[in-house]
Amino acid sequence: MEKRCFKCLCIKPLVEFYAQAKMADGHMNKCKNCTKADVIKHRRANLERVRAYDRLRGSMPHRVAARKAYSKTAEGLVAHARARRVSAIRFPERHQARIALGNAVRDGRIKPWPACAIADCEHKPEGHHPDYSRPLDVVWLCNEHHRAAHEVTAA
Repeated sequence: MEKRCFKCLCIKPLVEFYAQAKMADGHMNKCKNCTKADVIKHRRANLERVRAYDRLRGSMPHRVAARKAYSKTAEGLVAHARARRVSAIRFPERHQARIALGNAVRDGRIKPWPACAIADCEHKPEGHHPDYSRPLDVVWLCNEHHRAAHEVTAA
């Protein structure tokens, strides 16, 4: 069976239309390609609002739990390893700085701070490299402040 898209006016097979139970034939009147183009256009036009929604949606407890469960599966572990390999290739200076810092901590040449360097923050710190060419010169920040430091430098 075929159907005409009301946007591009092309006649396409039903598999080229998303399912929609409320429609008489069970499929949307707009083809998948036109739907995707509209979604991209809407996202670009409303980027800040869509990003705020994405952050809110991603922080919902059931989604956090699902990500945590996925990260422990074999597929999740493979995906994480692949992402680390890609990151090491894309950002070799960062990768080398992380390795150098990790080795220095392991060997006892550098001792991590017990808490974040930001006043009144007691969370567990991680090493932040303001300059990757100096891998042992780090600021010890908690994850939240570390992300904020990178947002400032990216802007």
